[in-house]
Amino acid sequence: MSSVFGKPRASSGLHSVPLEVNLAILGRRGAGKSALTVKFLTKRFISEYDPNLEDTYSSEETVDHQPVHLRVMDTADLDTPRNCERYLNWAHAFLVVYSVDSRDSFEGSSSYLELLALHAKETQRGYPALLLGNKLDMAQYRQVTKAEGAALAGRFGCLFFEVSACLDFEHVQHVFHEAVREVRRELDKSPLARPLFISEEKALSHQTPLTARHGLASCTFNTLSTASLKEMPTVAQAKLVTVKSSRAQSKRKAPTLTLLKGFKIF
Repeated sequence: MSSVFGKPRASSGLHSVPLEVNLAILGRRGAGKSALTVKFLTKRFISEYDPNLEDTYSSEETVDHQPVHLRVMDTADLDTPRNCERYLNWAHAFLVVYSVDSRDSFEGSSSYLELLALHAKETQRGYPALLLGNKLDMAQYRQVTKAEGAALAGRFGCLFFEVSACLDFEHVQHVFHEAVREVRRELDKSPLARPLFISEEKALSHQTPLTARHGLASCTFNTLSTASLKEMPTVAQAKLVTVKSSRAQSKRKAPTLTLLKGFKIF
């Protein structure tokens, strides 16, 4: 049994090709997106992060006895959706996170769900979204009730969970795996489009920002940079590098791992 990023890779048959799933984690600063991502990938809880860093992680998972190559983008918007094409054009599913002890983060999650609904309407494709109330360990300071979270999820037709990145690995893992299941359900309806990423080459003169077309002023496309959409490189094409994580502000020594160029992992 081999290991990739600290997770065991399923020893399945030669003809079993892992499903590739791109999952974007959205939400306001302080909602716990990074803590959830690291908890899922390493079973560790780290409380302090640089909120301005945006990383993408890769992990080999087994969901319902089937291999999955899961990529997770831990986004770093400020307090509203910005430059959102970078994850809208990349992800197959979205995890929208708010903190149960912050009314502001809950209101921000509504903006993200609205953005995703507009994106699905424009592209005429289903993009699974899950709403996640984090920091359940801070329930004594709760500002958002579970009923409010469930009502918001029901309004946009998405699944709803409450977890604690601090205390509960099993439930955090269940949410990420449920996102994979949602992608599989959507795949049964229509094949997944190959993911795209933005490269610095030429301007997208033909593409109008999503929010300019729908009036969602909080999400803007960075017109100062030049970009073109390209397919995500395959593993065979990617250059392997070895780095040390500098993101987590922890006293524990961060392990050194081999990963795809452009991807960071603890």
